[in-house]
Amino acid sequence: MTPPLADGFSHRPETAPSVESALAPGVPLVLTCSGPRRSCGKTQLAVAAAQSLWQARQLSLVAWVTATTRASVLSGYADAARAVMGTELTGTAESAAAWFIGWLAETSRPWLVVLDDLSGPEILDGLWPDGPAGATLITTTSPAAAFDGSRARVCAIPDFSTREALNYLMGRLTADTDQRLGAIDLAADLRGDPVALAQAAAVIAGSRLTCFDYRGHLARRRARLPDVNGHDRPASAATWTISLEYADRLAADGSARLLLVLAALLGSHGIPGTVLSAPVLYGYLPATAQQRSPAAYERAWAALAVLERAGLLALDPPGPGATIWISRAAQSAVRAALSDEIRDRAGRAAADALLEVWPDEEQSWRGAALRSCTESLLWATGDLLWAGGCHRLLLRAGQSFVSAGLAGPAAAWWASVTTVSERVLGPDHPDTVMAAGQLADAYIAAGQAPEAVPWFQWLLEFQIRTLGPDHPDTMAARRNLGRALVAAGQLPDAAAVFQRAAEDYERVSGAGHLDTIGAWEDLAAALSAAARFDEVTSLYRRTLADRERLEGPQHPDALATRAKLAGTCLAAGRLRDARKEYQRVLDGRQHALGPGHRDTIAAVYGLGSVSYARGRLPEALQLYEQAVAGYEQAVGVDHPDTLSARVSLATVYYRLGRLSDAETLLRDTVERAGQALPPGDPLLQTARENLKEIAGE
Repeated sequence: MTPPLADGFSHRPETAPSVESALAPGVPLVLTCSGPRRSCGKTQLAVAAAQSLWQARQLSLVAWVTATTRASVLSGYADAARAVMGTELTGTAESAAAWFIGWLAETSRPWLVVLDDLSGPEILDGLWPDGPAGATLITTTSPAAAFDGSRARVCAIPDFSTREALNYLMGRLTADTDQRLGAIDLAADLRGDPVALAQAAAVIAGSRLTCFDYRGHLARRRARLPDVNGHDRPASAATWTISLEYADRLAADGSARLLLVLAALLGSHGIPGTVLSAPVLYGYLPATAQQRSPAAYERAWAALAVLERAGLLALDPPGPGATIWISRAAQSAVRAALSDEIRDRAGRAAADALLEVWPDEEQSWRGAALRSCTESLLWATGDLLWAGGCHRLLLRAGQSFVSAGLAGPAAAWWASVTTVSERVLGPDHPDTVMAAGQLADAYIAAGQAPEAVPWFQWLLEFQIRTLGPDHPDTMAARRNLGRALVAAGQLPDAAAVFQRAAEDYERVSGAGHLDTIGAWEDLAAALSAAARFDEVTSLYRRTLADRERLEGPQHPDALATRAKLAGTCLAAGRLRDARKEYQRVLDGRQHALGPGHRDTIAAVYGLGSVSYARGRLPEALQLYEQAVAGYEQAVGVDHPDTLSARVSLATVYYRLGRLSDAETLLRDTVERAGQALPPGDPLLQTARENLKEIAGE
């Protein structure tokens, strides 16, 4: 989301560069503050530059990306990739971001990527946008020294000059020119602080005060502020309190003050308006404590409008449903003034509101905003959301990371939640165990299986200690550990774990129980990964017989086991057995599922692989073409199953001398795989290597 341009925005010709002119391909432009102040108007300059270039039709794409965390950068890049493609991308946010970075490097369309509020250059490792057709603009609170040694051009933005401050005040105070009395002195008193100027101008313009009158209020307020390290506090440390008193007069019930506290806790990168008007908050606001009605909703938005009128936040677009923006300076000042009691009460209310409005089916930009608000709330409130147990908001935010395809950030999120839960609630608390399970699963999803293994071991030990070795949850935890060990490539350990699990299931549930059968098949999969095909074949024949006896030969699970047996025979080079088993799978699935079902198509593909291994290329060609067409219709052109079948089909084209067909198919497949799969995916690598061999590139 792009922040709105502030009322009375000034291009600041004396103190700020022409951002548009300073942008250049290959040299990121970094806007930071020249002094200790963190708010110097840099984001507003970036907004103005982006809008100017877009309105002048000098750009085909503007991507505004919040860059406070790696997750927010990945999410922003994924949104930009969707905008470029005009369609939803499959795969993870990491793969979508990699595609977008690649597109920027190759496109001839002019583009601008704005990375707003970059926490530090390390956030962008592997994610720096570059390309001959575009430019990168960064705003950051990091010091200029953080970019030493990089190829970025750093521009430190000072405060307004006195002339710029005066021009700003004169431009805001046009309705009643008498209010400009004392403007020169007020501009000097505010010392060029952009936030203080905006707040002072808002109060004066909305009241009967003159600049001279405001100076008196400002002087009295500043006199009561303690010095910091022997230095005066910035002007905004006083102006925000004047703005708050002005808001209190306009909203006498105190609701504006309480909503400002919530906004300060929820962050400065755009708060969805639904959060601050959530029904759960009506009891938090004093005048609406007993009203859960449209009138309460309207009163909440009226209070937010008052805060905007006082210069404490902005609504974009104006009116109910807007996104709410609060400056970092105002956010920091409000937080610093909060007592622990008020902060905690507001923090709990904010958490409840976020949870209440978080949709089950979230749009990507809204999910990113809600995650950002949650992270800001956690930073501001410490361990509050673990008091009495882990707040359900933490679980919902973790689910959002997963649904957004942010595998790495999801693992980082659950690692943080687990660490705090263990410290605050204790290692045996149910919420700590829940978080540890989520963390283990997140590591697997992120391809970090070695990191997942210790957590699955911990979970198994916990279940044994609390439930006993024969409890169903304990035995399920043992199987989960085995799968993690397989994913981590620790095959001997995985086989030992699965052997123990299968024996436990057989002892507790009996040899013919479905859980027992599944456990033996887990062992077979681990042994197959270790190429111990004779043992695997024996296990699959045993479990197939058990499944057919319990479920019948046409049951999907029985057919799935037969397909695994067929695949084992193919891998072991027993091609006649493999063909026989795949044919039986195909016949069964066509009868039970129909010819267009994905599993039926997989059997066709398996038969094609057998024919290819036997050197029967025309037969393999026919089966692979049938499989590709079936997959494209059943799961789409960009699905990994389709892409894999396309690579196999291209190989047969090549072997048959149809080089043009092979190259054309592989080029399209490589392009699609680059969008749908993570950068290091083995299928993508294979497709690229095959294309290089065929095309001689």
